[in-house]
Amino acid sequence: MAARIILARHGKTEWSVSGRHTGRTDIPLLDEGRRGAKLLGERLHHAPWDGLPGVEVRTSPLVRAKETCELAGFGDRAQEWDALMEVDYGAYEGLTPAQIKAGRPGWLIWRDGVPEGETLAEVSARADEVVAWARSADRDVLVFAHGHILRTLGARWLGLDISFAARIRLEPTSLSVLGWAYGEPAIERWNDTGHLG
Repeated sequence: MAARIILARHGKTEWSVSGRHTGRTDIPLLDEGRRGAKLLGERLHHAPWDGLPGVEVRTSPLVRAKETCELAGFGDRAQEWDALMEVDYGAYEGLTPAQIKAGRPGWLIWRDGVPEGETLAEVSARADEVVAWARSADRDVLVFAHGHILRTLGARWLGLDISFAARIRLEPTSLSVLGWAYGEPAIERWNDTGHLG
């Protein structure tokens, strides 16, 4: 069996609802985010997932991802990993895209990056570390993390530049799977929120 990465984005927070860039600020889940995390867990513990026996679980150490992992029923199996932390947005932390574009027209994070934060190359290198770990053994892995680092993982799994992440949007508490098709890296499922009803 070729390794796959199952991606779980954390539940809704006050900042994700308002569109503010939430990097290293440790924002807790909203009640709606907690409900979504439980629904995601119910989905992963029923067929065809059946609790993902044998899966290796890792989570970002930030509270919104860790709590999603715990509420989904995988906290006892999860190892925290800094490589899964959200992008460090530097001077743009807490700002919305509209606020940023007011001072920097045409700005796109996937092309232009952020001042005083992580470079796109640094984010891409972290994603490459996760991809290498996932492919290091014949078992599936499940990761609980954040929108921009998970989108970067999607791009790098496919061998594409981080700029491709601009084209693969992710909702809070979504489920995605990076796998294989005809021996090539492929997106098997993306931004699936069917469990949220």
